[in-house]
Formats: sequence, structure tokens, C-alpha cells
Amino acid sequence: MSKPIRKVKKMKVFSKLDINPTNMNLYSAAVTHSSFTNENPSYPDYERLEFLGDAVLEIIISEFLYKERHLEEGVMTRMRATYVCEEACATYAKEIGLEADIRVGSGEEVNQTILADVFEAFVAALYLDQGYNFTRNFVLNIITDYIDRGVDFLHDYKSTLQELVQTVKKSIIYEVIDEKGPAHNKTFTSIVKIDGIVMGKGTAGSKKASEQEAARDALSKRAKIS
Repeated sequence: MSKPIRKVKKMKVFSKLDINPTNMNLYSAAVTHSSFTNENPSYPDYERLEFLGDAVLEIIISEFLYKERHLEEGVMTRMRATYVCEEACATYAKEIGLEADIRVGSGEEVNQTILADVFEAFVAALYLDQGYNFTRNFVLNIITDYIDRGVDFLHDYKSTLQELVQTVKKSIIYEVIDEKGPAHNKTFTSIVKIDGIVMGKGTAGSKKASEQEAARDALSKRAKIS
């Protein structure tokens, strides 16, 4: 006979978010690491939820990029990878305060991987408990700002380029040379000049993201910079 699933009495994350959970068992599992389950078998861990959450997160980001950003397939693929990677998900988990609710076993520490896994599991719990539309809005309320600011969790190309340019004591400037589309759905093209010479060009759904793409393009010509 299986043991009953224990519930989380109160999760701190709900005090920060506008969520009225109906199935607390899902959220309990979402914040429970397997090391805790090994010591407390009546608490299911988050591994199955993480599997589902990964897929839900990908479809939400894919749908958003397809509908809201007029970008080439390759650019959308790279952007999706950027905003669902481990570092990104760990950042989202910290932003909403999930870290305080995570349960791990004795001797186990909450690291970036666990934070990322828990965020994906939490997304799955929301999806099963509140439905797709609610979960989509929840996710996009967190992630859209990072997309608009051009945050690249896989690599900060602008910082890398800035460091490279400083070592050779050259000037660097970014310029937006083109923008297309309606106000709510613009596409920007930026260039980066090093000592007045155009060294990179990039297109994306925000000015900052296009600058990141321009910096990435310039870094591919690293030999010419130095």
C-alpha cells in the first residue's frame, strides 16, 4: 500500500505571486529534490514534473517568439535556447523566491542546477493546476523583460567585446541603423563600430538584443579587432 503524499503547509513563494493553488501536492513535489525524498519517502520528488515543465517552457517561449518577434528561424532557435537554459531558469527561480521553499536532503546544497530544475517543475505544477493560459502569462511576465533587455544567458557578447576592445585601447560605439514593424512588434538592426569602422551587425526584437547580435558578429572577426 502506497504512503500518502504529504503537502507543503505553506510555501513562501505564494506570498509573492498572485497564485491561488488548488492542488498543493503538485507544488510540494515541484520543490522537493530526490535527496530529500530518499530520506523522506512520503515526499515525491520533482523529476517527473521537471520533464513536463521543460516542454511547457519551450512551447511558451517558442509561441511567443513566433507570434511577437518577426525573426529568422535560426535566430528564434538561438533565442529560445538562451531563455530556457540552466542559468536562465535558475535566475527566474531566484527572482520569484523559489529558493526559500526548496527541500534537499542532509549534506545536499541548493546549486544552480537544482534551482533551474525546480523552476521547470514549478512551471509544470502551474500548468497542471492552473492551465496553459495562466502558466503562459506567468512565464512571460518573468521572461519578457530579459528578452527586451537583450540579456544573453548563454553569453554576454557585449561585455566580451568591450573587454577585448579595452585591451587594444580602441573606441567602441553601437548604433541602431534600422527599425521595422509596428510599435508593439518592432525589429531592430544595430551595428557596432570599433575606431569608427563597422565590425558587426545584428538584428533582433529589441535594441539591446540587436546590439548583442552585433557584438557577436564582431567577435567572429576577432583577428581584425586586435
